[in-house]
Amino acid sequence: MDRGDSSETVLKYSSKFNLADLNPSQREAVRQIHGPVLILAGAGTGKTRTVISRVSHMIDAGISPSHILAVTFTNKAANEMRDRISSIVKKDQAKEVTVCTFHSLCVRILRKGIDRMGYKKNFTIYTGSDQVGLVRKLIARKAGKDESLDHNLALSLIGRSKNKGVPVSEMNDSLISEIEKAYNAELKILNALDFDDLLLFAVRLLNDHEDIRSIWREKFQFITVDEFQDTNGQQMKLIQSLVGEEQNICVVGDDDQSIYGWRGAEITNILDFERFFKEPKIIKLEQNYRSTQAILHTANSVICHNVGRRDKKLWSENVANENVRVVAMADENAESQLVVDEILEMTATEKRSYEDFAVLFRTNSQSRLFETKLREYKIPYRVIGGQSFFDRREIKDLIAYLTIFKNPDDDINLLRIINNPPRGIGAASIEIATELSRELGISLSEVLQSEDYQKKLPQRSRSSVKEFVDLLEGYRSPMLSSYSGFGTLFSQFVDEVDFVDYLARNCKTDTEREQRKFNVADFLESLREYESSGRKKGLQGFLDDVALQQDREEDDEGSGVNLITLHAAKGLEFPVVYLVGLEEGILPHKRSLEEGTKDEERRLLYVGMTRAMEKLTMSFCSMRVKYGEEVYCERSSFLDEMNPQYVDVFSNDELNAGPVEEDDAMAYFARMKEMLEEN
Repeated sequence: MDRGDSSETVLKYSSKFNLADLNPSQREAVRQIHGPVLILAGAGTGKTRTVISRVSHMIDAGISPSHILAVTFTNKAANEMRDRISSIVKKDQAKEVTVCTFHSLCVRILRKGIDRMGYKKNFTIYTGSDQVGLVRKLIARKAGKDESLDHNLALSLIGRSKNKGVPVSEMNDSLISEIEKAYNAELKILNALDFDDLLLFAVRLLNDHEDIRSIWREKFQFITVDEFQDTNGQQMKLIQSLVGEEQNICVVGDDDQSIYGWRGAEITNILDFERFFKEPKIIKLEQNYRSTQAILHTANSVICHNVGRRDKKLWSENVANENVRVVAMADENAESQLVVDEILEMTATEKRSYEDFAVLFRTNSQSRLFETKLREYKIPYRVIGGQSFFDRREIKDLIAYLTIFKNPDDDINLLRIINNPPRGIGAASIEIATELSRELGISLSEVLQSEDYQKKLPQRSRSSVKEFVDLLEGYRSPMLSSYSGFGTLFSQFVDEVDFVDYLARNCKTDTEREQRKFNVADFLESLREYESSGRKKGLQGFLDDVALQQDREEDDEGSGVNLITLHAAKGLEFPVVYLVGLEEGILPHKRSLEEGTKDEERRLLYVGMTRAMEKLTMSFCSMRVKYGEEVYCERSSFLDEMNPQYVDVFSNDELNAGPVEEDDAMAYFARMKEMLEEN
């Protein structure tokens, strides 16, 4: 891998950094210190190495480290950058470079000058739990008898309005606008700011007070912003306020990896960079050190369909041993089975570790089948970017019910479900029961059925407890019978207690409501699948499988096959990647088709494809089970955009025999289309 250029004299400095270690584009980026610079750093092109080398080059060129600012998004990224700078420049110089997140930068600025805005400099930063407590109090105080407002929804709307710079109160005059005004007023009284305020107030302070702005511009004469494609409007305003007349600003990012529009990131910041800073030097990092040329060529052929993107083409010297695979699957069970079978085969024949494998999916709910299948074959795994399916609140509730049917003396699970959904058994009734259980040394279940306990309750609570006990007892025997279908019975039970309606009432968005509803349906389907699989261990066997999974996670400390949402995969890389569920409505997501955000979905696919180092397999199903019903699927329109030069298309049955024998690679896609139309 040649990153040098023998045609020029190589410069060496007092630091451990050497220009000869970089490729020509990286060297150009490192040398361009003055004026506005936009480094378009494609996936796997050595972005961090380039940024660190650039900081080192500035110091070697005589720029004071105390005048250098590097801003990124997470504490983890800031710590990594700080450590890597320390590894190539002198320790005392590295300490003087300011490396921080946007929020910590804003805190520094506000500690020096927030008194100009009517706050004391020792302001408090309100975090999640503080905010929840305050908003709950305000809702209780201001909501009328017939009004209700979820505190999480309120905080989400208030945060969004602050980032956009438009108060909710300007958009409507409902309860939420009252809460917003009261929330901000209360924070002022408390001399407190929340995380969204930090950006908002820092921008306002710098824009309104020229002397303070001058102090910070003098301090930070050379600014670098990492992951620039993820910045929002307020962050862009902050950067503009800090950059001095010389405009020594370097931003590093990739518009093709801008996948956070749903949480406020504005891709126009990187696409329209010339509008914010005059005549920037634009440098493209296109040599990829991660993936094979086959993977990159195929990924490029997809992303080039996005309109308005900055043109770039990743390339690699890494020779492809095999093409990208696209596999047409009959259904989701076949899809998960294929992945598990191949993982078992490659760990045996190629001596790969489980950590080499990643399964990438668009939505959290897709993890369930893969988790179940991996557990079945005792393959360790970890879930990145989302909870394990079996750790989700609604799934834990359902497992608690199943556990109580099997073991009524399990006090912990009984307490979880006794008033979930609410059934008129209040905190006072539960407290009396737990005290009696402790005194008498018997289980809560026995207490609930005892006359002594019943006598201590008011009539309404007594009736609620009796109905609850009768409900459980009515289902227990049939659920445990070897002749009954416990999966079908439990579905009936979930309907009877209105569990899904209860969940829906407690969701803050339509998306969350739909997701939780789908999770419940998926769990009930997994029960029926277990029941029909021929295993004769019944309900106890199912619960044992779930319990053993929890033990596995503790023992392996998060090692194993990686199950990752596409959003969480950014920045990661794996030798072998399975990108599953390439169907219309999944990827691209149905919401993007409704809202016209398909370009971001294409970027999401591009991010997923460029995680693969050696092997990339993409799959789609012709049928899936949704809410207990078989639904036919249409393959993703993104598959039609792929250049077939380095693509092999298979049906599941053809995998064992090798790729379809066709001279023209385009015929692979024709075959794939035919297979779907036949189903």
